[in-house]
Amino acid sequence: MRVLIVRLSSMGDLVQTLPALTDASRAIPEIRFDWAVDESFAQIPSWHSHVDNVFAASFRRWGKNLREAVTSGEMRPFLRSLRQHNYDVIVDVQGEWKSATVARLAKGPALGYDQRSVHEWGAHGLYSKRFTVPKGQHSMRRMRQLLSQALGYTFVEENIDYGIVRTRLPEVSIAVTSPYLVFIHSTAWESKNWPEHYWCELVRQAKDAGFQIVLPWGSEDERLKSLRIAAENNRVLVLPPLSISEKASIISRAVATVGLDTGLSHIAAALDVPSVTLYGATDPALVGAMGKNQVHMVSDFECLGCHETRCDYQQPSEFKPACFVGLRPEEVWRRLEGLVEVGRGYADQNRRV
Repeated sequence: MRVLIVRLSSMGDLVQTLPALTDASRAIPEIRFDWAVDESFAQIPSWHSHVDNVFAASFRRWGKNLREAVTSGEMRPFLRSLRQHNYDVIVDVQGEWKSATVARLAKGPALGYDQRSVHEWGAHGLYSKRFTVPKGQHSMRRMRQLLSQALGYTFVEENIDYGIVRTRLPEVSIAVTSPYLVFIHSTAWESKNWPEHYWCELVRQAKDAGFQIVLPWGSEDERLKSLRIAAENNRVLVLPPLSISEKASIISRAVATVGLDTGLSHIAAALDVPSVTLYGATDPALVGAMGKNQVHMVSDFECLGCHETRCDYQQPSEFKPACFVGLRPEEVWRRLEGLVEVGRGYADQNRRV
């Protein structure tokens, strides 16, 4: 049985799609998957043991000027690759117009969410069969439910297995001193960012406990933030430019991570790395990192500002107001200390893989 999965973006959402494929492969041993994805995240599907072909394209860039993408012929190679197979089933687990369009263009019956469940209303009209998957529950659970209904099997909700083949992660030739922690300090949404001076204080506590601290980054702004956090501290390593797979490889050998609601935190959870994840304007019950030894710390959503010195109240442009006054570095370190011994065992095991 050959199935095409359509999940174009983003990093964390792709990672959280992986357990659904594991569910299906356990229920239907002969199943194989292909995956349509945005080129920015094309490495992630290939980590799963049952994914064969990954069809990547510039969906984000095309969305900015769709007419030019069509008239220039830039889409043609992707469409040829996408349509070279006849699929038994095509499942769009994203539920947006662009993902539904990709599902419809591929060869085979396109399945997805119904009108009450779809992310962007109207996208359901492109599916040949639709399923009700109630909103208001964790996004991973919704995708697992959709795929199970589409393919006709049941799954055990408590069994979360991302199906990642660790040998598919590359070796990275970077001098990292063990034991080390990874601090995932940045995300594109300002309302999800923990204050920078809090990160500096957490680095000091981790250094005093004998750890090296590793700082990954994506954009130039994030690189500069890493350098500021690392300033005058010889036990902090700011990573060079790396691919997603290379960052995942480094995370997999960490004792533990501290992160935000962003893709690399979901990768840490998928690799069973003990982690503390900090949540500002998002709800971990809906989007939280899922895996073994995951600690969620949530800011005070209801705070309307205060007059405390250096209060880090932020008024985000969307979602709920987020105040991080209650998430102090000392409290984060206390929660992290509780994971460190477990994390040492994972790190030692993964270094032997």
